[in-house]
Amino acid sequence: MISFTISTLSLAVWLYLWLRHADFWRIERRVPPPEPDILPALTVIIPARNEEETLPETLRSLWRQNYPGRVRIVVADDHSEDCTADAARQTAREMGREEDLTLLTAEPLPPGWTGKVWAMQQGWSRGVAADDPARYILFSDADIAHGEDALRELASRAEADRLDLVSFMVRLRCESAAERLMIPAFVFFFRMLYPFRRINDPADSLAGAAGGAMLVRREALERIGGLTQIRHALIDDCALAREIKRGGHHLWIGLSDASFSLRRYETLSDILQMIARSAYAQLNNSPLRLAGCVASLSLTFLAPPLLLALASGWAAVFGGLAWLLMSLLYLPMVRHYRQSPLWSPLLPLTALLYLWATILSGWRYHRRQGGQWKGRRYAPFDP
Repeated sequence: MISFTISTLSLAVWLYLWLRHADFWRIERRVPPPEPDILPALTVIIPARNEEETLPETLRSLWRQNYPGRVRIVVADDHSEDCTADAARQTAREMGREEDLTLLTAEPLPPGWTGKVWAMQQGWSRGVAADDPARYILFSDADIAHGEDALRELASRAEADRLDLVSFMVRLRCESAAERLMIPAFVFFFRMLYPFRRINDPADSLAGAAGGAMLVRREALERIGGLTQIRHALIDDCALAREIKRGGHHLWIGLSDASFSLRRYETLSDILQMIARSAYAQLNNSPLRLAGCVASLSLTFLAPPLLLALASGWAAVFGGLAWLLMSLLYLPMVRHYRQSPLWSPLLPLTALLYLWATILSGWRYHRRQGGQWKGRRYAPFDP
């Protein structure tokens, strides 16, 4: 009786996700926005810590943009222990763009701020003067190679629909075995938590963004007082989106094929550490929410294959149907990442690994180990 009840609930969850959860699983082709007659000036802020290897390619991709407006770049070097600043200067020199680069050394991290958000705030408060002509600020990670039309599309979309925040979820690297197992699921889970259709609906309160490439209207940043309101945030992109959307302001998020991450995750441990850095923060650092997460993930992802293997009768049938539906809904994301469909049925294993990383994240928090950004740890923040 218990196995039948669990199998029925699990199948019901996947039927709901298929039919009623804003089509989060669909990979939709973007319709190009109308382009304004004049594209506005942009200022790009790149928070960088220990990015000597990837930052040059990020800068080159921004200076090679098919964008007629002015693009100025502010790199906020957050006390890197490598040659990040030298790499930025050298790249600007090689491309003849010294005048378009402002290189800042971040002030010491104050209490109550996470490292990346402090670097973003430094770029905003010290790198964007009152007379800066930029209408938009692009927050870019230091490990993103932007497609040559990325800025053109982001700015055109913002101008056409009067959006305050426009972001691309860039294509993540998916080459090693660990990346093939974990990375498409990372995007799938994100879209399950933050369905793009809901984020893009101005009547829906759900807010989210992808931090690799976030174009923010300058007026919106000024309205919320810069990054101060999200100074504690480990998940800075979604926190910023919530602050901006509050009050009915409009957002847009979409997948990008042309912009991609340069970050490599060669081993499974690398990916699990990345997830553990902020997973518990997604649960508001709540033990009760963590328990709910364990229960819901177990019912949704782990129960179907276990029921198919261990139960009998209708419990096994419903478990098998839930696993089949799960695999079919995951398949578009697997194909988006140009992977074999054989990875799709492995989603329960991937979910188990994500669950382990989430539990590890909670364990670290309650042991007062805090978070980290690029090798620097800081104390956890009490709610």
